[in-house]
Amino acid sequence: MPQTSTQTTPTTTPRPGHPAPDLSNLPLDADRMTEFGNALDKVRRDIEAKIGDEDLAYVQSMQRRSDVLQWIGRGLIHFSFEPVGFSAGVISLWLHKQLEATEIGHTALHGAFDKIDGAERWHSETYKWRIPIDEPSWHRGHNQAHHQYTNIAGKDPDIHFGPVRLTEHTPHNTGHRFQLFYTLLFLFPNFAALMNMHFTGMVDVFQGNGRPEKFDFIEKRSLATVRDASWRAMRKFVPYYGKEYVLFPLLAGPFFWKVLLGNWLSEVMRDVYSAATILCGHVGDDVANYAEGTRAHGRGQWYAMQVGSANNFDVPLPVSQLCGALDLQIEHHLFPRFPTNRLREAAPQVQAICEEYGIEYKKESWPRTLRKALKHVAELSREQPNANLFGRVGHVLDAMA
Repeated sequence: MPQTSTQTTPTTTPRPGHPAPDLSNLPLDADRMTEFGNALDKVRRDIEAKIGDEDLAYVQSMQRRSDVLQWIGRGLIHFSFEPVGFSAGVISLWLHKQLEATEIGHTALHGAFDKIDGAERWHSETYKWRIPIDEPSWHRGHNQAHHQYTNIAGKDPDIHFGPVRLTEHTPHNTGHRFQLFYTLLFLFPNFAALMNMHFTGMVDVFQGNGRPEKFDFIEKRSLATVRDASWRAMRKFVPYYGKEYVLFPLLAGPFFWKVLLGNWLSEVMRDVYSAATILCGHVGDDVANYAEGTRAHGRGQWYAMQVGSANNFDVPLPVSQLCGALDLQIEHHLFPRFPTNRLREAAPQVQAICEEYGIEYKKESWPRTLRKALKHVAELSREQPNANLFGRVGHVLDAMA
């Protein structure tokens, strides 16, 4: 069907001084946009009809693998007295924690297994995530806000993480000048703990979100609010870190320091890997960011906005499993309740549909995608991009690509 010159685009009410969002990733007229949405809806229906016993068997297999890796890792860390065994233990424990964070836990909390008989262990309402992030707080901030309002200023809490400015719709302040260093040296190695602080509202309590609405997860700073946010954060921090940094080290007696070190290293490895995965998802100078008030008119347009605001990157299957299929961020945002194996099944179909309808489908290698994201963080460190050393880091990262 030929395209007409008429385009349907999201309605925007940008804040004064901020440009309207770039909607060039929505190049279709109303009829073609409806067709685009229908094509993706068919992919969704076809795959949803398959979800069942095969997916239960898959998550059971991944859970068994994760559990075995945990006890191998903890055993080697506890009983090894030479570097090779200790290092193997740290890697094994990291693999366990990585699978629990992403391929298993993140997928379960999205409700991927809620309708499968026999998968009650992984039901989203009762699942206990084996990472230090409070589940109800994450549901509220991630499932309800981020996935519904992806990259929309004032709605999506994931476009700013504390002092890190990820979009031009967040006003610049002096602290942003150092955000690339903060990202690499503090955010990456403490990613899970800082995400818990973010989703529970503790970051709002301490510094706000840097935008006119001030907060993402609280209404005001009051004693009751501080108590609630602190309780949400501590109810996951205390048992989780108590086990990792107190219980297991104490079981090693005089060698407590070795277990403490091994557990800490596995935590940092999981956090750095996860941060390097997740930062790539919606950050880059070619990624769509939407001004306040932006909303889609119809399902096809909502799908197109999701594709425009996400990056994919190419990795082998074992690496994708450690990413929890977030290397397929486009598919994950189109179909957030799909199990990871179904996202991998859907990806070729989604790419073909995007190409047919002229919707840009961004996919590069993981190193190139990460460099693109870090370059964008570096450029946004200055109100005027590339104005000094911190901005020029973006050019260096670009050249490396």
